[in-house]
Amino acid sequence: MRLGSTGGKSHLPSGFVLWAGGVLVVTMVITALFAPWLAPFDPNEQILEQRLEPPSRDHWLGMDELGRDVLSRLIVGARVSVGVGFSVVLLAGIFGAALGAVAGFFRGRIDTWIMRASDVFLAFPGILLAIALVAVLGPAIEHVVLALVVIGWVGYARLVRGQVLQIREEEFVLASRAAGTPASRILRDHVLPNVLPTLTVQASLGMAGAILAEAGLSFLGLGIQPPTPSWGAMINAGRGHLLDAPHLALFPGLAILLTVMGLNFLGDALVDAMNPRARKNLAGVSPEVAKTP
Repeated sequence: MRLGSTGGKSHLPSGFVLWAGGVLVVTMVITALFAPWLAPFDPNEQILEQRLEPPSRDHWLGMDELGRDVLSRLIVGARVSVGVGFSVVLLAGIFGAALGAVAGFFRGRIDTWIMRASDVFLAFPGILLAIALVAVLGPAIEHVVLALVVIGWVGYARLVRGQVLQIREEEFVLASRAAGTPASRILRDHVLPNVLPTLTVQASLGMAGAILAEAGLSFLGLGIQPPTPSWGAMINAGRGHLLDAPHLALFPGLAILLTVMGLNFLGDALVDAMNPRARKNLAGVSPEVAKTP
């Protein structure tokens, strides 16, 4: 069920959801892009005599266990989370959408092969498969992106295939095929433009899932390695100080919460702005597939 809606009636006005999601997402993107200039201190500078210091006038979010400014590390860590989320959505979206479009348009054996391959990937818990891949390849940001793309393309492929199966039977597509228009041109000019709105919503939900997955892998020590800050790694470092310095885990957790909530709000507003048929098609996707990064 979509955020902000129950039984077809929205709890929150769609305008508020759109603005709230847009403001949160734009804020995080700007923070990620300009992180080196927005960070008030060097995120790796250590002042050991100020370790575990609570939020103060000089250090708004306090200091971590090595005497590093939490706010600066949080800002720089946004670049990792947003970068991973965008990269995963872009690569998985392109790969999955291409396979889904081919499978839905041409049908036959190629459709069977692609769908059986997607069934195999869906048979494994996504996060466990990502953990296994990163553990084998080694902890690195590029390996995290690769692992999340491997488990993320399935949602895009199945969604696009379902859309293409409907669009290929529309009159304008049948007329183009009867006129001898090449299949590649039909896909490019007629099919994919009609799939794009639903794919955009899937991308917003997928980016939220990718950010959560990256944070989970970093929490386990399989993401980007120290001293580069990552929200998941910051939460892991702070879990040993929940009683004496709760700000170490609290603020990175809030950053993940606000970013994911903003992306979900934005996706929900996009669903409401789409035509009824597209809303119905997206609602038919299972929650597990819809939130696959």
